[in-house]
Amino acid sequence: MDVMGDKATLFETGRFGRPSEAFGASEVSDVSGRDETTEVAEELAEEARRRAAAEAGDVEAMSVLGSMLLRRGDLDGAEPQLRAATAAGDRAAANNLGVLLHQRGYPDEAAGWWRIAAVAGSTAAAHALGRHHRERGDEPAAEYWLRQSAEQGHMLGAYALADLLEHRGDAGSEHWMRVAAQRGHREAAYRLARALDRGADAAGDGLGIAPNAGGRGGARGAPPGPRGTDVRAARTKGADRAGRAPLEEAEQWYRQAAARGHRRAALHLGAILEKRGQLKEAGRWYLTSAKDGEARAACALGFLLRDAGDTESAAVWWLRAAQEGDGNAANALGALHAERGETQTAERWYRAAMDAGDVNGAYNLGLLCAEQGRTGPAEQWYRRAAYAGHREAANALAVLLLQGGDAAGAEPWFSKAAESGSVDAAFNLGILYAGRGQERAALGWYERAAAAGHTEAALQVGMARLRDGEEQEAERHLRCAAGGGSAEAAYRLATVLDARRPPAPAHELGEPAREKSECEEWYERAASQGHRRAQVRVGMLAAGRGEVVEAARWYRAAAEAGSRNGAFNLGLLLAREGSEPEAALWWTRAADAGHGRAALRLALVYARRGELAEGQRWADRAVELGPGEVAERAARLRDALREELSA
Repeated sequence: MDVMGDKATLFETGRFGRPSEAFGASEVSDVSGRDETTEVAEELAEEARRRAAAEAGDVEAMSVLGSMLLRRGDLDGAEPQLRAATAAGDRAAANNLGVLLHQRGYPDEAAGWWRIAAVAGSTAAAHALGRHHRERGDEPAAEYWLRQSAEQGHMLGAYALADLLEHRGDAGSEHWMRVAAQRGHREAAYRLARALDRGADAAGDGLGIAPNAGGRGGARGAPPGPRGTDVRAARTKGADRAGRAPLEEAEQWYRQAAARGHRRAALHLGAILEKRGQLKEAGRWYLTSAKDGEARAACALGFLLRDAGDTESAAVWWLRAAQEGDGNAANALGALHAERGETQTAERWYRAAMDAGDVNGAYNLGLLCAEQGRTGPAEQWYRRAAYAGHREAANALAVLLLQGGDAAGAEPWFSKAAESGSVDAAFNLGILYAGRGQERAALGWYERAAAAGHTEAALQVGMARLRDGEEQEAERHLRCAAGGGSAEAAYRLATVLDARRPPAPAHELGEPAREKSECEEWYERAASQGHRRAQVRVGMLAAGRGEVVEAARWYRAAAEAGSRNGAFNLGLLLAREGSEPEAALWWTRAADAGHGRAALRLALVYARRGELAEGQRWADRAVELGPGEVAERAARLRDALREELSA
């Protein structure tokens, strides 16, 4: 046999391929929608026609009939037809005979027929031969035949060549992966998209499928308290970055693969669309992927539904994903039941997450036990998660040990968590060192946490810089903390700005109210967050502008929150407005809280009323409380009242 024929058969055109997926499998499915009975009848009629032609010596009919029987799984019927066609020089029959022999367990004989067909120009045979050599570990021969197949336009050959080159780290793999993807290979499209996605992520522009943890806890102001982080459940979510060219191209290939039924491509496409805010389309792709059995897509769909307020539907998809072994979904179910107070069910799902290999399960079990006051089990679960590398579990364990008085045991866990990237742990190390008087070491950890966006750490750095006289640097950190929502930082920033501004001119009646300065805006922001000293200061500024009602509102808010200065100033305002009895009530509250001037005011009120003994009692209290000027005036008043009482 010198030259094989040019006739192409069903195998080479892609219709045939299911029997041997490893050697030239096609990914084209029948989407014609025709009636199955009609198709079977037509196929039987076609087979009868081919059989009659084959018996009459038609080589093409023998080849096609052999491929039809091979596709049906009738190897005994197919083999004589394929051998006869091969002997007559049909290259497609030689290729399919190789497929048949490979299925029978004769790979070496199969390779012989593939070689004959490949030499004659069969791209499908070259692909199958290349795969055969790769399985045998002969990569040079595998590359030769796969390249022959790929260069002649065979989609599967291009994909197999790309896979081989990628395995070897050859830069040419991307070219052939792209060629296969352009010819419709869905796995090639997916892998090309993943490569582009990872490349964009490495450059800071990508979108990955990664867990996201939320935080809670922490003290406010100085001295701050240790802080923990609550990771109830991670979710499938992309990084918060703008898409650029590589990510846009990755999306294009994800979309192509997903449209061809690739469930992981649908998952990643859904993640991209969700991050972009296209939630409806994202949900459709998650649903498509989830229905095809992708547990991560079912989990992501659950989070999407939960965010839309449909927790019941979310739970259905989380349950489906969890039953398929998704630890993330099991954690989400645990969190859902924990929020409902169903702690036993929550614990069961957290254990399921842990059994699925999700270390968050152990951490969440620790959180659950800690909330129930079960310190021993909480420590046990935190340790298990921390030893597995869970940084927030290490931080939570350290907090637990510190609360139990074991500062020496807490420090290494704080350090481990901080070195692993836990911002809370870095902040807590700052607290630990500050408590020991090691201010420089504490500042170093505060600065590290502040650089990562930790609001309370930025406040601590700002206050440290103020103490060192570095006002500009202090202002920068206070602005960061105030912008992050710290009322204390907003107040301290306002005081820094307030000290710089020139004295305001006296407000005159009829004069238009001036615009508020930046420092007043920060005072008001802190005051609106409940900061008592800021509320008093806002009240004073309002009073200075003649806005009595506004001043009284802020003084009263501060006083009711326990501010003795607020109570004293509210008393002054009420007294000036002629409401001395009510003023006395607020002065009494301030004096009982240790305000010397309020005690002196009360002494004067009772002295004017003629209640000398009560006046003397408050004068004695003012002398005790001070400050010096108040104590001196109160002493003179007390002596005068004593003389009056003894006269």
